[in-house]
Amino acid sequence: FGLENATRVIVPGLTEHLCGSFRPGHFDGVTTVVARLFALVQPDVALFGQKDYQQLVVIRRMTRALCLPVEIEGVATVREASGLAMSSRNRYLSEAEQNTAATLYRVLGEVREAVEGGTSDYAALEAGAMAQLEQAGFRPEYVSIRRAADLAEPQPGDTRLRVLAAARLGAARLIDNIGISIG
Repeated sequence: FGLENATRVIVPGLTEHLCGSFRPGHFDGVTTVVARLFALVQPDVALFGQKDYQQLVVIRRMTRALCLPVEIEGVATVREASGLAMSSRNRYLSEAEQNTAATLYRVLGEVREAVEGGTSDYAALEAGAMAQLEQAGFRPEYVSIRRAADLAEPQPGDTRLRVLAAARLGAARLIDNIGISIG
């Protein structure tokens, strides 16, 4: 039968940007596996970590679009004392890299403070954050301020945003995000 002929669940519009642009097809695999799991298990509620916020939004949209009777709950990111999001990927970091990795959370926090403080030049904030990560030794893929509900580009009047980032440090690809509330 082969994987190329396998039935897939695809959520267009959410999966082509951010992590999706660096990992083509990744979310198609995630949504296909999760849809199959939901069909087999038939849960009332499913918990997904907010560390992979894009995945959480994709799963929520898939569940609504397929009329699956599953409530999707986002679970807060668990962090090390340094602020580094806990992840199995952290095992690929040396001790020195683990110390550096905490910079990702700090930089996202600075972006949040700037936006909540009234800065609205998001492109400049994103570029500045990318530069800070590079200076710290990361190979950043993106830092992006998006609307929290659907990951669309923010519009004037939006009050719930999210700053998301992905960056490589040593052998690890790290992702993180922080919520932003305006007003």
